Amino acid sequence: MPLTNPWLVGPAPDRQLPREELEDRILNLLSTQNMAVVATINADGSPSATPVRYFSLGLEIFYSSWNESRKSRNLVRDPRISAAVFAPLVGQASSRGAQLFGTARTLERNDPVADRYWEAFRWQSDHVERGRPLDAPPTDPITIVTPTRILYTEHWLRRSGYAPRQTWRADPG
Repeated sequence: MPLTNPWLVGPAPDRQLPREELEDRILNLLSTQNMAVVATINADGSPSATPVRYFSLGLEIFYSSWNESRKSRNLVRDPRISAAVFAPLVGQASSRGAQLFGTARTLERNDPVADRYWEAFRWQSDHVERGRPLDAPPTDPITIVTPTRILYTEHWLRRSGYAPRQTWRADPG
């Protein structure tokens, strides 16, 4: 049987990408996908994972949610969060994703800091789909996930001699 991706055979390289290249690959992933699974911590310490549609600015992702939702209530109590973003998987060669670990903050619509994020939030298509007027922007709060660490996986990196799992840290020191 022919081997379609011989560079996937054998032990994975352990060489790390330069920081700028790693950030560029993470930004590409965040910019080309729109679904994440966010994990928060329930009051009893158990995890709660929820799919969300997200948008991104830099290495931060953000989404809109009601204050009464489980994930929002969990974040009020404990702002630690994890988010997983991944590209469609066709095979090992296409495996690409990121796990963001950090904290979340929720901003009410009238918070001036939220304006920067709402400008990047494409809410208009939702309004059209739901028959809402385009001159009435959403009033929901927005939750911003700020990573302190990102575990990035891309098996295609093996072709160039790099480890398929790379770690980005906000504080590289």
